[in-house]
Amino acid sequence: MAQHPGKAVRKVVIAGGGTAGWMCAAWFSKILRDDIDEIILVESEEIGTVGVGEATTPYIRVFNHHLGIDEDAFIRATQGTFKLGIEFVDWGRRGHTYHHPFGATGREFGSLPFHAIWLRDVLERGGSDDLGLYNLQAMAARRGRFMRPQGQNSPLAGIDYAFHFDAGLYAQTLRQFAEARGVRRIEGRIETVELTDMGNIRALQLNEGRRVEGDLFIDCTGFRSLLLGEALQTGFEDWSHWLPCDRAYAAPTRRAGAPAPFTRSTAMTAGWQWRIPLQHRDGNGLVFASPFLSEAEALDGFLARLPDGRLSDPKLIRFRTGRRKVFWHKNCVAIGLAAGFLEPLESTSIMLIQNGIARLQYYFPDTGFDPADIAAYNRAMSREYDDIRDFLILHYHVGERDDSEFWRYCTGMPVPDSLAHRLELFRSRGRIPEERGEQFRLNSWLAVMWGQGLRPRSPDPLTLSLDGDGLSQWLGDVREVIARCCDIMPAHEDFILRNCRAAVIQRQ
Repeated sequence: MAQHPGKAVRKVVIAGGGTAGWMCAAWFSKILRDDIDEIILVESEEIGTVGVGEATTPYIRVFNHHLGIDEDAFIRATQGTFKLGIEFVDWGRRGHTYHHPFGATGREFGSLPFHAIWLRDVLERGGSDDLGLYNLQAMAARRGRFMRPQGQNSPLAGIDYAFHFDAGLYAQTLRQFAEARGVRRIEGRIETVELTDMGNIRALQLNEGRRVEGDLFIDCTGFRSLLLGEALQTGFEDWSHWLPCDRAYAAPTRRAGAPAPFTRSTAMTAGWQWRIPLQHRDGNGLVFASPFLSEAEALDGFLARLPDGRLSDPKLIRFRTGRRKVFWHKNCVAIGLAAGFLEPLESTSIMLIQNGIARLQYYFPDTGFDPADIAAYNRAMSREYDDIRDFLILHYHVGERDDSEFWRYCTGMPVPDSLAHRLELFRSRGRIPEERGEQFRLNSWLAVMWGQGLRPRSPDPLTLSLDGDGLSQWLGDVREVIARCCDIMPAHEDFILRNCRAAVIQRQ
């Protein structure tokens, strides 16, 4: 028997602000403004947000573009800089540095992927094993250069980039955008979630006796997940046995020198330390595993490594890596930290928010909340979290670090079968299968597997009949084109000063 359709969803209630809440509010107020009568966002100034400064992936450019946000104005408003990838220091082994860059690496050789040709040259002919020489973003990051795409039929036309910015300022920007389009903000602390007899959310009971009803509720309440987790009891899938880091200290410092066009991640004894350059300050943080390093020891080490000019005391953030067993239940969808947390090693937080919003738009319900739509949403989000989980585990599991209990645990632990199969395929012949819908594609897996020290036993058999001298010459030509393109790119700081310099805002 067919399910009777419900009425149109007319009132959306977003529980929680911060980056996730205001991204939801901005998107729905712009994209679905003709379909929703009322959007309410409930947040409390008492609670605050987790945001400490943010590094992103290129997907955010799509989000901002669809909202119609001018990029230079956005950079100025958020004190932002540009990001061409991530530099990993001391990860695969001490003293070694590699880049996980955005954009294409090399170019295809007929029907063969670039890395098959490159691996043949490296493994059999002793060619250059510096993968970064074949990626324009990696070379520009090394040299502190940046520009937006330009021209045609050149690597310059395909420059891919993301941003570093102040997460608090981004939320403010989106709040102004959303409120200008009719979103109503209610200041209040959620005290009780009122349910119907069928288990749906009927209303949020706020402090001072206020009550907010709605048709669809979006849980952006952070790690607590007040709606989906606590009220609807959906359960949590804990991944801390694979990703044991569960704490972070964060502190801003005065900007030291020209801002680099990349995020830096430096491996430590029991975790890693980040550095994110903004226009007005540098963001610093230490992610660590408390079973291997106490909070006091971590803080002492973090303070000792911080550059001069600390602007505030370090902020401690406690977290648990994993995800909700379902992301959508009844009339409630969790987005952001309420849906799950994958540590910030590959800057996936905002990307996951963005994709959760986009999928909710695709499966946007009526008040019947069809189980088929909910199941499809949950499958897609689960797959995305699982794929990113495997990519993050790769950084810890593959490598030569054995100088601490933490690293011995990570390199020796059993990993998910899905990751184990990927690693074996690469070890065999350098194969990197791509699955539809993956956020991290071939070039990302190649950069990190190679950078962490994973090596194939043999090259792709389809390359063995090709002329080795010709391949070496072709690879040399690719390197030369990349280098020439990098030569004409301006310095990152000069590009910002010319196009999107912000007035200095003192934030502590």
